[in-house]
Amino acid sequence: MFVQEENMKFRPLHDRILVRRVESDERTKGGIIIPDTAKEKPQEGEVIATGPGARNEQGEITALDVKVGDRVLFGKWSGTEIRLDGEDLLIMKESDVMGILEAGVAVKAAA
Repeated sequence: MFVQEENMKFRPLHDRILVRRVESDERTKGGIIIPDTAKEKPQEGEVIATGPGARNEQGEITALDVKVGDRVLFGKWSGTEIRLDGEDLLIMKESDVMGILEAGVAVKAAA
């Protein structure tokens, strides 16, 4: 699946996916504003493009479990950060994804 937003055209290869981080709240429950320098990068993102899948030993393409639009959780050090058309994105293998979030689920990182 291609990403085609304005001038950006990017297609991940094999079992790689392109993810846009989802920003977390800038305040704690008590109302304290967290400065950018103290924030951890979110480990939640939205899949915006996928590759066709990995090849198995017989040479057949195995489809990916994630699809464009899925909200996913990934490890803190997963993926490679890139900048496309001024936007910070991540390219990672599908195996770096820990799970797909269902609608209405909010995740809070452990402190």
